[in-house]
Amino acid sequence: MSSAFARPLRLFVLLAVLAAFPTACARNPGPEPAAVTEAGFAPGRVDREQNQRTLDTLRRTPLTGRVMRVGTIEDIRLAPGEVILTFDDGPAGDNTRRILDALDDKGVKATFLMVGEMARSRPGLAREVVARGHTVGSHTHGHPNLAAMSHGRAIDEIARGERALREAGIDDVPFFRFPYLADTAALRRHLAERGIVVLDVDIDSKDYFRISPARVASQTMARLRARGSGIILFHDLHARTATMLPSFLNMLEREGYRVVALRPAREGPPTAILASSR
Repeated sequence: MSSAFARPLRLFVLLAVLAAFPTACARNPGPEPAAVTEAGFAPGRVDREQNQRTLDTLRRTPLTGRVMRVGTIEDIRLAPGEVILTFDDGPAGDNTRRILDALDDKGVKATFLMVGEMARSRPGLAREVVARGHTVGSHTHGHPNLAAMSHGRAIDEIARGERALREAGIDDVPFFRFPYLADTAALRRHLAERGIVVLDVDIDSKDYFRISPARVASQTMARLRARGSGIILFHDLHARTATMLPSFLNMLEREGYRVVALRPAREGPPTAILASSR
C-alpha cells in the first residue's frame, strides 16, 4: 500500500473510532453502582470536617429542621412537630442509596444504625452515608437479641459491632440501638458509662412486615399524628421503605413537620436550646 493512500485511510479509521466512542460508552454503563460507590469512597476514612461542611451547607427546605447536639439520652427532647428519622439494619445496597437520594432531595438528615457485618461487607457504602452528611450509630455486629445473652457475651457483641464500623472507616460511633429493642438495665449503664447514647423508638413504622409501601407511609403518619413528634424507626434493609420514603417525606412537609438532625455533643456546641420536651 502506498504511503499516499495509507495516510488518508489511517485518518478515516481514527475518525470512525472517535465518532463511535460516545455511543459505545452509552451502551456500556460500566461497573454496577455498588462497585462505583466502593471505588469512590475507598480506601480512606470518613473526613468529619467535610461531613460537618456538608451539614452546614445543606440545602434547606420547609422540611429541614434544626441540628440537635446530644451527649446523653436526656438531651433528646423534641418539640411538637419535630421528628428524628432513623434507619436500622443496613447498609443495604441500592435500598440505602435510594433512601439517601430521597433525603438529599428534601434537604434532611437521618441517623443510620448499622449492623457491623453489613458495614463490613459494604464499607464504601457505609462511608458514603457519613460523607453525605448523616450520622451513624451501631446496631451490634450480627443483630442478636442481647437481652437473651449473658452480660459478658452481649458486651462482646456490642464491641464487635463498633469494631466492624471502625474497620469500614467510621471512627466515631456515638449512638446505639438495641436489636429488637431488647435491652437490659446493665447494658444501658455500660453504654452510658462509655458515652454512647441509646436511641429508643417512639414510632415504629413496622416496615418489616410484608405490607405495601403506601401502607407503611400511611400507618406511620397516623402514629405520628397521634403522638405529635418523636423518633421514627425505619429499616433501609427493605425495598418497600426506599419506595415509600419520597411520599412519606412529602406528607411530613405538607403537614408542617420538621426533621431534626442528630449530632454528638462532642462535635461542637449546641445549635439550639430546646423549649419543650417530647
